[in-house]
Amino acid sequence: MIAVIAGTNRPGSKTLPIARWVRKILVDNGDQVTFLDLARLPPGLMDGTSYATKPDGFEMFQEPILAARGILTVVPEYNGSFPGILKYFIDMLRFPESLYEKPSGFIGLSSGRWGAIRAVEQLQMVFQYRHAHLYGRRVFISNVGSAITETGTPVDPDLAQRLNTMVCGFSMFCDRLCGEPG
Repeated sequence: MIAVIAGTNRPGSKTLPIARWVRKILVDNGDQVTFLDLARLPPGLMDGTSYATKPDGFEMFQEPILAARGILTVVPEYNGSFPGILKYFIDMLRFPESLYEKPSGFIGLSSGRWGAIRAVEQLQMVFQYRHAHLYGRRVFISNVGSAITETGTPVDPDLAQRLNTMVCGFSMFCDRLCGEPG
């Protein structure tokens, strides 16, 4: 199973439709997928006491991460980095087992011209610190407002091909590292 994370809780973000498109690619590829939308995190998570006691409902996010053979994160760039909710989510995951030696891949998106390269590189440092195995191929989606339809379908066939190549390649990367297909 591959966990796809929609890496923001911002209403109306383009992250969710792209993450759903990525999920479709994986399903069409024959992969089992679990989908984690950070907008659905339990409201009590933002209380500082969550560091000691996770709120009810967090296990529905924790368990798929533990069970996943790989994690594919779709991450927007906010203010030159990745969203705070994504960092907080990572902080809440069990340490070290949640990301330890877990194959991990990244797709970045932004309204600017660089497609979240800074956000992805910073997020890769966090995953590397947690001893994840990083997949080297990434996709950066610039000018996201005009790059996809409302449903997350890429407008440009080249972008669709790059996403397909990256996502299917990530699945094979997981197979090689985990020794088990789909």
